[in-house]
Amino acid sequence: MSRRFACALALLTLLAAPALGQPEIPAVSEKVDRDSPRATAAGATFTVPAGWTVTTRGPVVVLEPPEPDSHVAIVDVEAKDAAAAAAAGWAAYKPGFARPLKIAVPQSAVNGWEERKAFQYETSPNERAVVSAFAWRAGKAWTVVLVDGTEPTFEKRGAPLRLAMQSLRPKGYSRESFAGKKANPLDESRLAALREFVANGMKMLDTPGVGLAFLDGGKIVWAGGLGVKELGKPEPIGPDTLFLAASNTKALTTLLLAELVDEGKMGWDQPVTELFPAFRLGDEETTRQVLVRHLICACTGLPRQDLEWLFEFRGQTPASAMKLLGTMQPTSGFGEVFQYSNLMAAAAGFIGGSKAVPGKEWGEAYDEAMRTKVFEPLGMRTTTFDFAKALRGDVALPHGEDLEGRVTRAPMDLNYTVVPVRPAGGVWTSPRELALYVQMELAKGMLPGGKRLVSAENLLERYEPNVVLGEDATYGMALMVDRKYGVPVVHHGGDLPGYHSDMIWLPEHGVGAVILANSDSGVLIRGPLMRKLLEVLFDGKPEADETLRVAAEQRKASIAKERERLVVPADPVAVGKLASRYTNPALGEVRVLKEGKAVVFDVGEWKSAIASRKNDDGTISFLTIDPTLAGFEFVVADRDGKRRLVTRDAQHEYVFEEVAAAKP
Repeated sequence: MSRRFACALALLTLLAAPALGQPEIPAVSEKVDRDSPRATAAGATFTVPAGWTVTTRGPVVVLEPPEPDSHVAIVDVEAKDAAAAAAAGWAAYKPGFARPLKIAVPQSAVNGWEERKAFQYETSPNERAVVSAFAWRAGKAWTVVLVDGTEPTFEKRGAPLRLAMQSLRPKGYSRESFAGKKANPLDESRLAALREFVANGMKMLDTPGVGLAFLDGGKIVWAGGLGVKELGKPEPIGPDTLFLAASNTKALTTLLLAELVDEGKMGWDQPVTELFPAFRLGDEETTRQVLVRHLICACTGLPRQDLEWLFEFRGQTPASAMKLLGTMQPTSGFGEVFQYSNLMAAAAGFIGGSKAVPGKEWGEAYDEAMRTKVFEPLGMRTTTFDFAKALRGDVALPHGEDLEGRVTRAPMDLNYTVVPVRPAGGVWTSPRELALYVQMELAKGMLPGGKRLVSAENLLERYEPNVVLGEDATYGMALMVDRKYGVPVVHHGGDLPGYHSDMIWLPEHGVGAVILANSDSGVLIRGPLMRKLLEVLFDGKPEADETLRVAAEQRKASIAKERERLVVPADPVAVGKLASRYTNPALGEVRVLKEGKAVVFDVGEWKSAIASRKNDDGTISFLTIDPTLAGFEFVVADRDGKRRLVTRDAQHEYVFEEVAAAKP
């Protein structure tokens, strides 16, 4: 930290402290048992999540989740700009705060805030810390949100954190609402505006290709594509170009379950162990509580725990994936918070498939059930789980950014991880065919020819809230329902390396949209497209264009900032201290290889060149850097003369031990 900044911070700390001889402002604490509206001393309004404690001391309001290691502070300050506001906020909340700033990026002006900026501070991976500030201005008044805690807590409490931050608005601000408004028709001019919006986003983000479809009046009014299937080649994206739709597979899986409920082969409130006695989670009490509806509700308390199948998918089968569920432990209470579990969603599909097509291997049964009961009735003729078949046809290929932020063609390797858990994300589909699915949702289970595929009752049961996602947003069964603008918007996204998608529909208005992108940068178009669709339909405030522009700016700035501290090729001194092989019981083996000038980590199923980074606490990290494989971090943790590497997801830690060389 610079001397100038340290002095300024010390001054702000003194100004924030009570003067000598004056009594400290007493703190008032309250634990709420339901989501509760509150306001700061200056009148900014927000919601305290259920089960959290709120403590107020003058201009500082501190929200604490059930875990005491994390806090969210909301502070009213006076300041000349965002940076000064953030510094004043820290001085009031945590006098002496002295972490170096990592990056400051603008945010789009929404929810009544005229200016917003986000600040992220340097942390070392072994701290597992999350430290950020958000300075938002309305008029001359600044409100600062300080996020100060641990990765495990904020991972599992992400939904209530979103609720608190999304609900924070300036004093007297009334949210925009489209309730009761008639939607404009998606005529050619409005469709052109939507396509232009996506095209502009693609230019800002260097996204090679996007598949699109729009529905109005319950019918597909346009399906096609923008850009190309592969960077540097002329073949354009078309309405029938296949993309990996990733987690949008989950909603198709719950459609299969709804049909099986119609047929009496299962019930939403039937215990899963009654249907499938072999079903086991790592916790017996949680296992007993799981009903069919809970298989894909993200509400059982099981955390996201993907590294086991991302590292060890070769030779994995649906049966081994189900067995892996038996090792997973809940990290929150049943029904308490939103925690996404791909393996639970996979179990939903395989159990459904086994009931629809008994007597077959689980994967084969699921594939056949989906083909005969979902894809064929909907007219999804080319939609498939067969990677080889998809890649032989009209297909968009994956892309990601290199270390300098340049979009480039990326390997498919990591996407094969989804094959043994494919009900969670393995479907290949096109904009036209995914729109056929959305058309059926808008028709409440009816097919275009007048035949009913599924009862409206069981179709809509999937929309019912199981757990809160954020302010006015809930998660049903693989479907999110957002009511923040006064009209329900149903949607779900999908993300795998080099592929990102979303499907959106407004049940009350017969309108929908599908977007599929073949680049990691394309993920940023999805959310703004939903907002743009609402603006076009209801003549809403023009926010989407600015939101997309700012998101593109943030991404490029973040990539550049991460690159600054990386050593490429990895530091030879640090590399020289590595073992040649490491192993972990859950994640398998990592081999350290030299390929030309590059140092490569090879996990067997996939491999990537690595960079090194010296962390603020003196530790050394090695990070994978190849496009779509970037971001796996291994921290050197040698101890007692033994060489070790540690890798983590947000809630779990895996230690790789050196494998001793075989004696000759």
